[in-house]
Amino acid sequence: MTSIFDHPWLGGLFSDPDLQALWSAEVQIMHYRKFEIALAHALEAHGLVAAGLGQKAAIRIEQAPLDIPQLARATAIDGLPIPNFVKQMHAAAPDCAEAIHAGATSQDVLDTALSITLAATTNLLTDRISKLLNQLDRLVEDYGCNRLVARTRMQAALPVTAAERIATWRSPLQSALANLNHTSLQIARLQLGGAVGTRDAFEGKGDAIAKEVAKALKLTENGVWHSDRSQIAGFASLLSQITGALGKMGQDIALMAQQGVDAIALSGGGGSSAMPHKSNPVLAELLITLARFNATQLSAMHHSLVHEQERSGAAWMLEWMVLPQMAMATGSATLAAKDLCKKIRQIGDDG
Repeated sequence: MTSIFDHPWLGGLFSDPDLQALWSAEVQIMHYRKFEIALAHALEAHGLVAAGLGQKAAIRIEQAPLDIPQLARATAIDGLPIPNFVKQMHAAAPDCAEAIHAGATSQDVLDTALSITLAATTNLLTDRISKLLNQLDRLVEDYGCNRLVARTRMQAALPVTAAERIATWRSPLQSALANLNHTSLQIARLQLGGAVGTRDAFEGKGDAIAKEVAKALKLTENGVWHSDRSQIAGFASLLSQITGALGKMGQDIALMAQQGVDAIALSGGGGSSAMPHKSNPVLAELLITLARFNATQLSAMHHSLVHEQERSGAAWMLEWMVLPQMAMATGSATLAAKDLCKKIRQIGDDG
């Protein structure tokens, strides 16, 4: 295992099984099939293939076996999986192959699958952050009137309430939630441009076909975005915003939990192999780590904005490497934050 998110033991700290399932290879293959099925139906509906052929192709696409080792070998040659995926679909349906992938290009399949995945990721994160905000509200109810020493530049300043400290955790998360709700309307969009983004192979019916495919996949249709990765980079920025907000909360809690400061009490801290007296704020530290990880990865996503001409192989590959890891880090952070809130037993002084 080379990813820390599914490592046999480090995954116990970093993993997010629900988010990992959304980005899994099996689910991506399912999205490839969904795209091709929707396209086959649209091709038939608009008369680009014979009546009944699209429906027949759709059934074959759904049922066709897929040789994953062959797909892997071909990807090493082609630089992406879709040429071999389509080849295998054609081999499984030779009598209706003309209704499979006609007019589309590999990027249409991959980017549409990405859009479906990002939409599902957005829904999951929205639900978790909403629940986390509710947890913070409960902490305010329980401890909000307690007193803390505010610290500026790591030095004691003036008294504040626990509610005022928690507000600094809650505010950026509330902003992130609003941004997620806005982003969900932009990110769930169909990609269907054909070979060079012009839809020329659809005989003048490209826009109508795109609308029908988008409707079938529950996506929006607002043109071709082959080389415009601004929305993808914007989504990555939002992921970093979320982990940054949670990292700030983790940093505060780690400092508050220091012996001698004791401004927060946590249950179930991490143990030490050499110092049994210690109770380490592991979840708070994890939030800091994940925030710094995503902040670093965001630079790579901004590099992937540079798509030369109508399509880039290199920038696209970089996006494949980075974006899933950022999503996993964000999911892991939301899980850790929720768990950390459950472990808070006291904030500040109620005396």
